[in-house]
Amino acid sequence: MMTVSFRKLGSTCVLAALLLAGGCKKPRKTTSAENTTDYAGNLQALVATKKLPSLRWPNFSDYQASVTQFYNDRNFEVAWTRDAKPTAAAQGSMQAFRTAETKGLIPEDYDASLWTGRVAKLDKKNPDAISEFDVAMTVNVMRYISDLRIGRVNPSHFNFDINVQTKKYDLAEFVSDHAVDVTDIPKLLVSVEPNSEQYRKTEEALGRYLELVKLQAATPREPLPMVTKPLSVGDTYPAAMELEQRLVFEGDGQVTAGVAGMGRTDQITQAGSDGLKAYQHRHGITEDGKLTPQTVKSLNVPMTERVVQLQNSLERWRWLPEEYVNAPLMVNLPEFVLRGFDAQHNLDFTMKVVVGKVVGEHQTPVFAHMMKYLVFRPYWNVPTDIAKKELVPHMSATPGYLESKNYEVVNTKGDVQHGYTTRQVAQGGYMVRERPGPGNSLGLVKFMFPNQYDIYLHSTPSVGLFNRTRRDFSHGCVRVQKPEDLAVWVLQGQKDKDGSDWDLEKVHEAMTTGPDNKTISLKTQIPIVIFYVTGVVEEDGQVYFFDDIYGYDAAMQKVLQKGPPYPVKPEPVVPKTKVGETV
Repeated sequence: MMTVSFRKLGSTCVLAALLLAGGCKKPRKTTSAENTTDYAGNLQALVATKKLPSLRWPNFSDYQASVTQFYNDRNFEVAWTRDAKPTAAAQGSMQAFRTAETKGLIPEDYDASLWTGRVAKLDKKNPDAISEFDVAMTVNVMRYISDLRIGRVNPSHFNFDINVQTKKYDLAEFVSDHAVDVTDIPKLLVSVEPNSEQYRKTEEALGRYLELVKLQAATPREPLPMVTKPLSVGDTYPAAMELEQRLVFEGDGQVTAGVAGMGRTDQITQAGSDGLKAYQHRHGITEDGKLTPQTVKSLNVPMTERVVQLQNSLERWRWLPEEYVNAPLMVNLPEFVLRGFDAQHNLDFTMKVVVGKVVGEHQTPVFAHMMKYLVFRPYWNVPTDIAKKELVPHMSATPGYLESKNYEVVNTKGDVQHGYTTRQVAQGGYMVRERPGPGNSLGLVKFMFPNQYDIYLHSTPSVGLFNRTRRDFSHGCVRVQKPEDLAVWVLQGQKDKDGSDWDLEKVHEAMTTGPDNKTISLKTQIPIVIFYVTGVVEEDGQVYFFDDIYGYDAAMQKVLQKGPPYPVKPEPVVPKTKVGETV
């Protein structure tokens, strides 16, 4: 491993060191206890490089400004040793780095395996070793605290509309004032993390699955053989006993004679079927208690991948600004579920949702916004690209097609047009909109939280889709299963202009016989998060896993494998048409 020698200091560093040694110190800007400035020149030279070869990830340019400010504020005193021995805070930080995987992080991102060697070098009281130890600790503490606070990869890199800037620390100040002298590192780290019961439960679940990884490694088994058709109770399956053992492993099955090794069967038993149903319930698979190809594929996923799913979930929780960490409304896309919470963040309701199609460019994005109003009996303004792809061919083949399907054509002012051409519609000169009514693609109400994607919640006439286990069928928007109930919940405590409450009867009337396109502004805006977690602890305390339908988990892993500095800029995307509204 390379080391940096400071025996030939530049003139600037020498001068700075002499000034500090001569007592010409500028005022300190930190509340931490004073320490020695004997290594000030060495520290200045290290900080100025933006790279420290002895780090696992040498490039700390993304933290260089904060590291420089950290040492400037303390007049380039060392921070993490006293008399060439690690402080209590340094020792606690090293332990936190070693156990970083329990937080959903990667220990080697913080040099977990390198600290023992660095500490050993301190015994010789070599200035280079002491200075390198100090800067390496500062960089890694900053990385660790920042990663716990706002996540490692900026969500904007994935084109998600979540602003992490509002919760960022001034790392130079925070580390110097709160971390340098702390004696209880675990307590400090808890204060940094999201104050969310869901986050804490996910972290606890990660700990359990890390133990399952060890158990699975200690008793390796062959993957369960694939099936060509669903198998039910009584059907022959050569690995029936191994199947039941696998179900018991994660807590979905019961210990039977076969599982305990006291009898073998090559048939699917009732106990096995019951275990399969419990497993399917936790993994977003149709709950029929049958051994299906999809179920076998899921059962063969190694625990290491389940750990990654939980780690990705924790990463996304850290992205959320304070006002959204415990948002009253949250849609989990891969689960196809909307949840509503009360002021104490206790669960009020759940309902099924339909989300954007996996194919094409219809995936529903991840973002956090404020719901500001809802519209009863809305028009649907058909986006130009959808009109061109899905309506224009019918218009060309069938005169009067739009009118027969409850559409009309309008100009930019919203005036209905009659003398339009198919070409004008295809080129976006005129807009197509669907008239309000029970057959409208948006249903009879839409819930609006203005965002760059033109995504919102709305009802739908296609209610049969809610009977599906997998529900990715929309053009990007989120269709809700119980729109009337949601409208009542959103409008609770709010009165209409006539002074009446927005109860279920009044909402039903507004949706069925009320005026078209009636907008109701919310007196109190409601935070809503369109979220994406494929590993989550739900209300029954069990851990649920869902398919990475949009590949968002895979995209994150691809970035994380490259190590820090992690990207902050968005992925390049092809601009989408903004004229109209998705459904």
